[in-house]
Amino acid sequence: MSAIKILKYSFYDLMRSRWSYVYLAFYMLLGFVLLFLNSDLSKATITLMNIIVVLTPMIGTIFGIMYFYNSREFTELLLSQPVKRSTIFLGQYLGLSLSLSMSLIIGLGIPFLLYGITQSDAVGNFITLLASGTFLTFIFVALSLNIGLGNSNKIKGFGYAILMWLFFAVIYDGLFMISLIVFGDYPLDKFALGASLFNPIDLSRIMILLKLEISALLGYTGALFQKFFGTSSGLFISIGVLLLWVFIPVSIMLRKSLRKDF
Repeated sequence: MSAIKILKYSFYDLMRSRWSYVYLAFYMLLGFVLLFLNSDLSKATITLMNIIVVLTPMIGTIFGIMYFYNSREFTELLLSQPVKRSTIFLGQYLGLSLSLSMSLIIGLGIPFLLYGITQSDAVGNFITLLASGTFLTFIFVALSLNIGLGNSNKIKGFGYAILMWLFFAVIYDGLFMISLIVFGDYPLDKFALGASLFNPIDLSRIMILLKLEISALLGYTGALFQKFFGTSSGLFISIGVLLLWVFIPVSIMLRKSLRKDF
């Protein structure tokens, strides 16, 4: 059994789940409501950014940890077969991440396509928004599966997963702002740039805003990205670091799966 077969099974299993359709319907409804209230596609994209960079990591985290614990018996069955552990977990990870990403892309794509996004100047911004949401989905599904592999207790696993999302979505920014205030008398440009690389949510927000070229909304770290790297270079650096954020947790997950005692 190959990783592709496991991927297909996981993908189709999740696509049959009602929660996948709820997730898709939510984004579709959100897109239609935003476009109905404000037909300006660029403004709608900016509004969506603030929702995407917080909601997609949360959904990826919850679905990832739920899927790990709910499919435990099936995973144990696969482990009894002559299949590599890395193949099993990589297939499940890709199936879960792709199904969630498809719900996001289709859910937002339909209303924006109907409103003529392809004939608009905002099409590039919208694609960047979807790419950002996809990156965050792949990253936080990998992080949540790592938490599941490290905790056999479901309650602990769910608790750590939610805490992880809260850290990146809320706590990290609070600690970052406190450090800027406390050490405001020191040159913190390089520190701010480095700190932004360690939070995929902030990095995704910066990537979108760099593409939108809205200097006033970039914030401190986003403005530094634009200052040090320029809009195009900053955008490519953001994408490169997000790819690392996908690759490193997946690599750790595969190594953990080899040592995990089921």
